[in-house]
Amino acid sequence: MAFMKKLLPILGVFLAYYYYSANEEFKPEMLQGKKVIVTGASKGIGKEMAYHLAKMGAHVMVTARSEEALKKIVAECLEYGAASAHYIAGTMEDMTFAERFVARAGKILGGLDMLILNHITSATMEPFVGDIPLVRKSMEVNYISYVVLSMAALPMLKQSNGSIVVVSSMAGKMASPLVAPYSASKFALDGFFSSIRQEYSVTKVNVSITLCILGLINTDSAMKAVDGILSTEASPKEDCALEIIKGGALRQEEVYYGKLGWSNLLLRNPGRILLEFFSLRSYNMERFINN
Repeated sequence: MAFMKKLLPILGVFLAYYYYSANEEFKPEMLQGKKVIVTGASKGIGKEMAYHLAKMGAHVMVTARSEEALKKIVAECLEYGAASAHYIAGTMEDMTFAERFVARAGKILGGLDMLILNHITSATMEPFVGDIPLVRKSMEVNYISYVVLSMAALPMLKQSNGSIVVVSSMAGKMASPLVAPYSASKFALDGFFSSIRQEYSVTKVNVSITLCILGLINTDSAMKAVDGILSTEASPKEDCALEIIKGGALRQEEVYYGKLGWSNLLLRNPGRILLEFFSLRSYNMERFINN
C-alpha cells in the first residue's frame, strides 16, 4: 500500500502531462514552404490532404497507382496555391518502386520535411477463411512498404528535423471482426513505429512519428466496404485530412479522429503508456547514441 501511495501521484502527473502537453496551437503557416510527400493520394483522405497542403503553401509530392488521377490533383493543387506540386505514379506492392520513389521525390523537392504514409491495399469486410495471399498482400502494402518508405526518407528527415505521419485505424488498436488481414497490418504499424519512436527519443534522433487512429471515414471505398454491415456514423474525409496534417505539424505522438466516443479515451491505454515508460528505463541505450 505504501508503494501505491507513492506511485499514484507520479501516475497522475505522468498521465496529465501525456494528455495535456500538446497545447501548441496549429497555424497553417507551419506548412508554408514545407516539402511534403503524401502516399495514396489519388482519392479519399490522401487527396484531401494534398488539397489542404496546397492551400497552406507547401511543396506537395503525391503518389498512387492512377497517373490520370494524380495529374488532375497536381493541377488542382497548383490552383489552390501550392508552392509546387508533383506526382510519381506507381504501386506500393513493388518495394523497389517504394524505395526509388522516395529518392526521386527528394531530388525533385530538394529535400523532405514530412512523409505522410496513407496508402492501403483494397479490402472487403468478410470472415477470414484462410486466404493467405490476402494476408501477405495486406502486410506488404499496408505495413512493409511503410517501413521501406520511412527508412528511405530518414536521411532527409534527419537533415530537416522532419516528421513521419502514419495513417492507421481503430482496427490497429482493438480487435475487430471481418477485417483480420487489414487489422493485422495496422497493429504491425503501431508496434513498429511506436518502437521506433522510443528509439529516436533516447538516441536523440529529432524526427517525430505521429500515429493517426481513425474511425470510420466517409471515403467511397470505406462506405462501399461497410454498406449493409456496419451501422457506425462516418466522419468527413476533409476534416479528417486536416486533423492528420495538424497532428504531424504539431509533432504529436498520436491523433484520434472520428466518431469514437469513449473509444477515443480508452484506446489511449494509460496502462500501456506507463509500462512503456518504466520499461524503457531498464535499457542501456547510451551505446547506440550517435551510432
